[in-house]
Amino acid sequence: MIPAMTLRLFGWLFVAGLACAGCGSDQPSAKEPRTAKQKQLQEARRSGDVDATSSKWGGWRYEGDRNDCFYVVGRKCFKTQKSACAAAACKAPTACTVEGGGPATVRCAKSS
Repeated sequence: MIPAMTLRLFGWLFVAGLACAGCGSDQPSAKEPRTAKQKQLQEARRSGDVDATSSKWGGWRYEGDRNDCFYVVGRKCFKTQKSACAAAACKAPTACTVEGGGPATVRCAKSS
């Protein structure tokens, strides 16, 4: 017959083993952001709002004259929608679409 104390000890060891088995998650890769600030900076670099070599944001974020920035394609400003759509150079199945304002974002999207 096994003493009750031994059964309790094995029970606790079993529970502790299960708890430790669930703790071993995979570590994130070195390229994945670890903080919200790093994630925002990574997304800003992908979208072109920040230079890939720069680590500071600040300053004017688009290329072109600040007073004439009504439409944006990537990081470049345009005064008119026509010039912005020409710069976007949308191909056949897509059309030039304008979203938002101050400055409006110009993109190529499928026309419905």
